[in-house]
Amino acid sequence: MAASETTLSVKLLIDRKAQRVLFAEAGKDVVDFLFSLLALPVATAVKLVGEGSVAGSVGNLYASVDRLDSTYVQPGAAKDSLLRPAVLSAAAAGSSLLCLPAPPSGQPKSFYRCSYLQTSTCYHYVTDASGTSCPQCGKKMTAVVQYVPPAQKQEQDVYTGATKGFVQGIVTYTVLDNLTVTPMSTISGITLLNTFTVRDLADLQERTAQLGYNEGLAILKASLQSNTVLTDVFLGNKKARRGRA
Repeated sequence: MAASETTLSVKLLIDRKAQRVLFAEAGKDVVDFLFSLLALPVATAVKLVGEGSVAGSVGNLYASVDRLDSTYVQPGAAKDSLLRPAVLSAAAAGSSLLCLPAPPSGQPKSFYRCSYLQTSTCYHYVTDASGTSCPQCGKKMTAVVQYVPPAQKQEQDVYTGATKGFVQGIVTYTVLDNLTVTPMSTISGITLLNTFTVRDLADLQERTAQLGYNEGLAILKASLQSNTVLTDVFLGNKKARRGRA
């Protein structure tokens, strides 16, 4: 899979003394990406981060299916349906950071009414199976009825991509180190500093970090293994060097 050229920006507040990310300020695009991880099928997550990078035994299941000879697979059962399942959420696929494929477009159902309309009450019956007998006159219902969806139908917006992502872009969001996401406010920022028992504001550093394909994969991997995701991804190398010093 080719790496995406999409790059997002996120503002980190770092406790330099403790070498940890306290929280991040993120816009809609970053939050949409984080929430899109919830829509990933397990096999897609394993494929993206690698079989050996997933805590637990899911990676072993993935590898077992991958290695399984076609002799042992039921006729008509495709291995790809397990190894490369479709991403079901169009909103999740709309986050292009990990190059997730969009689900197939929803196809409107066909509806049919009585072709003869011998009585006025035949109009009252509609079916989605062509050839069904009309309950009123017994004739076949084969005349196609045109369905007109509401102008603001949300389901249609999701399929057509008119509505992008999950969250509104009208506010900035707070993302904690453990990926807890909440709308940001001045009061919530002050409360967080008190929660982290920050005693010296001089120890705090604000930094803008870039979030691209590699960082996206690192966040996905860390989210499956850790409660200090932002620190692991953006300060991981520094923490390792500090430990060896």
